[in-house]
Amino acid sequence: MELIFATGNQHKANEVQQILQQRLPGVTVGTYDGESPAETGTSFLENALIKARNVHQLTGKPAFADDSGISVEVMGGAPGIFSAIWSGTRDDETNRNLLLAQLQDISVEHRQASFVCTVAFVSDGGEVSFTGVWPGAIALEARGDGGFGYDPVFIPEGFEVTAAELPAEVKNSMSHRFLAITQMADYLSQL
Repeated sequence: MELIFATGNQHKANEVQQILQQRLPGVTVGTYDGESPAETGTSFLENALIKARNVHQLTGKPAFADDSGISVEVMGGAPGIFSAIWSGTRDDETNRNLLLAQLQDISVEHRQASFVCTVAFVSDGGEVSFTGVWPGAIALEARGDGGFGYDPVFIPEGFEVTAAELPAEVKNSMSHRFLAITQMADYLSQL
C-alpha cells in the first residue's frame, strides 16, 4: 500500500517514516509538497482534514496529513493551531523566543503544556482521524540541538531534559506524533 503524506516539512516526513516502518513494513510513504490549501480550520482536526482531502483529491491515493502544535495551559491552549506562525513568521527560533518571553513571569510549576498532533487519513473508503497528546511543561530557556519547532523548550512529563535533548529514537517512541501515527498504523493494519 502506498500512502501520501501531505507535508512539505521534511522533519515531519522523516519522523513519520521512521515510526511507520516499524509498524507497517509493507507500506510506502510518499510526500506531497505541492501547493498547500489554506489552513482555515479552527482546530487541529479541521486543518489536518483540509490538507489530507486536498492531496487525496489531487493524487487519487490514500492520503494523510497532520496538524500539530503546542498548547500551553496558562495561555488558554495557545499557541495551539497557530504554533508554526506564532511570531508572525515560520521561523522556529523566533516562535520559541516569543513563547518564552510571554511566559517569563510564569513560575516553573505553572508552565504545563502539551504537544498535540491530530492525523487525518482520507481514502476512497472514507475519513478517520487520530490524536496524540504528549504532556509536559515549558522550560525556562531553550536547550538541546535535536528535534525541531518547540522541542528545545518542551520538557516531557517524567523527564528533566527537553525533547530536543532526547535521542531521536526515544522522542519518536513517545511523542504526540508517535501516538497519533501509531493509532493510524493500527487502523491500517486492520484493513
